[in-house]
Amino acid sequence: MSKKKKHFSLLLTTLLTVSLALTACGGNSKNNAGGEAASGGNKASETTEKPVELIWYTIGPPQKDMDKVLTEVNKYTLEKINATLDIKMLDFGDYTQKMQVMAASGEPMDILFTSSWAFDYVQNARKGAFLQLDDLLKNQGKGIVDTIDPAFLEGSKVDGHNYAIPANKELPAQEVFRFNKELLDKYKLDLTSVKTMADLEPLLKTIKENEPGVTPYAMVKDFMPIMPFDYVIEKMPMAVYMDTKDYKVVNILETPEIKEALKTVRKFYQAGYISPEVATTSSVDDLYKAGKWFTDRASTQPMADNLWSASYGYPVVSTPASQPYIYNWSVMGSMQAISANSEYPEKAMEFLNLLNTDPKLRNMIDSGIEGVHYEKISDNMIKNLPDAKNYDMPTFSLGNIMINYLNEGDPENKWEEFKKFNDAGINAPLLGFNFDTSKVTNEIAAVQNVKEEFWAPLMTGSVESEEYLTKANEKLKAAGLDKIIAEAQTQIDAWKAANNK
Repeated sequence: MSKKKKHFSLLLTTLLTVSLALTACGGNSKNNAGGEAASGGNKASETTEKPVELIWYTIGPPQKDMDKVLTEVNKYTLEKINATLDIKMLDFGDYTQKMQVMAASGEPMDILFTSSWAFDYVQNARKGAFLQLDDLLKNQGKGIVDTIDPAFLEGSKVDGHNYAIPANKELPAQEVFRFNKELLDKYKLDLTSVKTMADLEPLLKTIKENEPGVTPYAMVKDFMPIMPFDYVIEKMPMAVYMDTKDYKVVNILETPEIKEALKTVRKFYQAGYISPEVATTSSVDDLYKAGKWFTDRASTQPMADNLWSASYGYPVVSTPASQPYIYNWSVMGSMQAISANSEYPEKAMEFLNLLNTDPKLRNMIDSGIEGVHYEKISDNMIKNLPDAKNYDMPTFSLGNIMINYLNEGDPENKWEEFKKFNDAGINAPLLGFNFDTSKVTNEIAAVQNVKEEFWAPLMTGSVESEEYLTKANEKLKAAGLDKIIAEAQTQIDAWKAANNK
């Protein structure tokens, strides 16, 4: 995976998750000073304390050149904070399961990756797997507090406390309609009029009638129409309205908005704009590779069109499909926690502070060794060398991306554009609220099972929505949906009162 793709991966279809890193972008000397100040300003040569080794578990495929890079990294961290690293990587598909086993068994570790989608942050914070970081942030982590957007730390609190350091990256989540520009240009189609899914119809009709080998709307089985809701649990039917004043939790499958949206999807399905196998389709990568699609929907970030175009090998353009909202899950998309069993919690925070404020360390861990894995083509821009394939770390998972070098082809104002994107973010109503599911664990499992039966056919238009909605709601209520909503309402009301919402 190229560095360009890495910077984008999390969170487009993902999962994509940037900051107001003004201090971090203020120059190397400023950032280095911040790292030293937070650790007392002492280098190893100025202290008599015994060096320590920090064990860091993080996500991603193990890297061939990890030992080579760690040799250089450890020279630097030993000088800066009198500590070295032992980085252990677990691949994406294995991370959650293996970390659950190791955390439960008390495996020695100091720092570990957690998120809203891998080794669940909220759940494990409440289980006691992570150390509470409030005091450490005030002392050894002051550089982090001064650098990253306050929304990251505020939005990632669990029961009023911080248990991990969010990566300084894109803060809001925003959906866009994407288009194969070659087809847009061929038929002189205007995307400026597209604001909602329904607005796509005349464009889709043109493609369907003139391009028999093209799928007009590339869609997969986990598709869900954009709705005006902030979900209590992502992709579950409990939510509050985005413009809520009373914070009432509703079953979205009983709202007029979902009924109208599903009518549109059903209409598209019946017209042949969507693949007839959509309810069982998990990937449309073959369509992207062949350029045999016209439109779809994706999560965006600044300059996303350039990255998509470079990835696919033909021009892709987009237009907003939603507002840029800041959700709990977007704030918690990439985090580093300190294990509750860490032998060196203060030193672990010193390292995380250095990682998030020191460009030299951050880029070394991210991109490897200059002259081996990359070469600098300007003061702040690098070009990958052939050996970069031996050290291809997932950038989003490693902390503050705002102090990363630019990649060849990136615009000079890249991080300024990220800042503008973050500034435009709108707080979702449940930002900062985390549902404690302990009283409704069985009901959530039962509702999840019902959801698996109905969700994909409903959301992709593969079935008649009115009839299927009735059946789905009957089964969801029988599974305990109303009890979950009642428990969520009780907790949200208490949270709302405590936070003067």
